[in-house]
Amino acid sequence: MDMRLLVTRPEPQASAWVANLQAKGFDAQALPLMAISGPTDPAPVVETWRQLHTHRLLMFVSPAAAEWFFRLRPADCLWPATTLAACPGPGTARVLSELGATCGLARETIVCPDVNAEQFDSESLWPLLRPLPWSQQSVRIISGGDAREAQGRNWLADQLTQCGAHVLPLLTYTRGAGTWTSRESALAQAAIQSPDQHLWLFSSSQAIDHLTHTHLPAIAEATDSLWRNASALCTHPRIAESARKLGIDHIIQCRPTLDAVVQALRQHSAATSP
Repeated sequence: MDMRLLVTRPEPQASAWVANLQAKGFDAQALPLMAISGPTDPAPVVETWRQLHTHRLLMFVSPAAAEWFFRLRPADCLWPATTLAACPGPGTARVLSELGATCGLARETIVCPDVNAEQFDSESLWPLLRPLPWSQQSVRIISGGDAREAQGRNWLADQLTQCGAHVLPLLTYTRGAGTWTSRESALAQAAIQSPDQHLWLFSSSQAIDHLTHTHLPAIAEATDSLWRNASALCTHPRIAESARKLGIDHIIQCRPTLDAVVQALRQHSAATSP
């Protein structure tokens, strides 16, 4: 593939994806559009661990949500067999399985859409949860602290509430634009100057917001034509819609798995090769 792929996930996910893509022969570089850190107040996370047996379900919206929840686990807290862990995709399920192995979270307790599901989101997860009895059950939805990413998880909270569950959010991390290094600024500058030689891999609508409102103003003058010749690979329809609103006309959409991204990249390379 002649085009350079810019992986915009937060670290350490970005570097892991870059390593996997480079191993498959792609010119991939990490350009994180978000930085993730712990919650401003960890006390509610610790308290949730202490009261985990009172909750029927914890739904983790992302790998970062799971990573920070388990990072803040008190050493004497174990995962009760009666509490389910749910997530929208296999990436988060893998983190839950790995981290949960240290405290008793069994793999069969993790509810997640099949790896062959058309999409990995709340809508795909809900058919797996809907048949369970939810009346008077306590549910926590584990996420980061930004209302702009709440559409999917609010929808799921509404479904659970309509079934009689008591649903509350729990913030386990914060996310912001972060600060680019000089190398990362140079990567972005090159992508803007030579859009036909770069492909943006967008995995979050919020990442696109940070790109346009925080990162780009520092290195480029905003114009209506800035994105006209840019190309993006988006891992969800809502992310693709955000990219279109940005002004990107050349959009590829695929599922957010490594195999799906690799297949999409190879198809794109074959279609654009002379």
